[in-house]
Amino acid sequence: MTDFAATKAMFDLPNGTIYLDGNSLGPLPRAAAERVSGMMTHEWGQMLITGWNKAGWMGLPTGLGDRIGRLIGAEPGTIVTGDTLSIKVYQAVASALELCPDRKVVLSDNGNFPSDLYMVDGLLRSLGSEYELRVVAPEDVAENITKDVAVLMLTEVDYRSGRIHDMKALTEQAHANGTITVWDLAHSAGAIPVELSSCKADFAVGCSYKYLNGGPGAPAFIYVAPRHADRVRPALSGWLGHEAPFTFDLDYRPGQGIERMRVGTPPIIQMTALSAAMDIWDMANIKDVRAKSIELTELFISGVEATCPNLKLASPRDPAQRGSQVSFRFADGYAAIQALIARGVIGDFRAPDIMRFGFTPLYIDEQDVNGAVDILADIMTNRLWDAPEYKVRQRVT
Repeated sequence: MTDFAATKAMFDLPNGTIYLDGNSLGPLPRAAAERVSGMMTHEWGQMLITGWNKAGWMGLPTGLGDRIGRLIGAEPGTIVTGDTLSIKVYQAVASALELCPDRKVVLSDNGNFPSDLYMVDGLLRSLGSEYELRVVAPEDVAENITKDVAVLMLTEVDYRSGRIHDMKALTEQAHANGTITVWDLAHSAGAIPVELSSCKADFAVGCSYKYLNGGPGAPAFIYVAPRHADRVRPALSGWLGHEAPFTFDLDYRPGQGIERMRVGTPPIIQMTALSAAMDIWDMANIKDVRAKSIELTELFISGVEATCPNLKLASPRDPAQRGSQVSFRFADGYAAIQALIARGVIGDFRAPDIMRFGFTPLYIDEQDVNGAVDILADIMTNRLWDAPEYKVRQRVT
């Protein structure tokens, strides 16, 4: 069983703060600052460029990939980290399209994170006017997986409501229709159990700065199923995805397996911070995390609904149908979130009216949940959110 008191002690959380926004940016692992400082001083500082060999920097992208893979049911050697999530979305969808050359449609839903849609729209526009990004309601995805769809691109857990798509069922349906799947795990990795291999997913992408706690700007990751790994063509043919980058060959030859999905120079400082976060994950069982997160979200929902009648649940009521977050609708949700932050409870806001709260058992417990409910009830009951300073929109919501 995972010792959540032990994992909580490994995070540097500010005194007096209840942090319910790890679904957007995870908190600082205590070991990360020292780890990064040591890397900068002893590796970068003393080894200089020889650190690529002496400190093993070049192996970090796949080494971290395997550590993430343990949490998402991926086979060893199928994940590489680096770049950003948007870059990895572009890579995955472009490669998937080439596996279905006679089809021109990418299917997604309007609950997907907008950046994913932006990247695919840009990709398809560059490929030609015959390509189409088809966007439907989440509940209509299954009936729209038709024989003309090349790629099904979905975010497994909706970033606003927390609703979960059935990866196994939709992947099976896609494959029955000759469609390739691309799954975005930004709100899944570290939040819920994922079984990429057993679900026979084709591609998956995700970020490491949310539930994985890698820090702002932490690298993204991409998964390619072994059956595709040595035949997909990387659309972004970066130097480090070359079969032999230090031959400086002017003609691109893709590397072996997942190595070909590397693009640019790995962000070693960020990866060092992520390695400290993954040390905490090595102490945890994702099934224990899921069971505890359901307990915490159920406790939060019951407390809020008992004390804040103006807030309407926007997440699925069935815990099996939602991720590790809870969202409530409120017309003045932005102001209410700002009032909460002023009181030391950090959640976030998603337009037009979503108050969003993330629950990560690695550092959130029942005392935190009850404390957050009490403060939220005070703010709502006494209309403390209705103050001018809480209604001024900041750049990041």
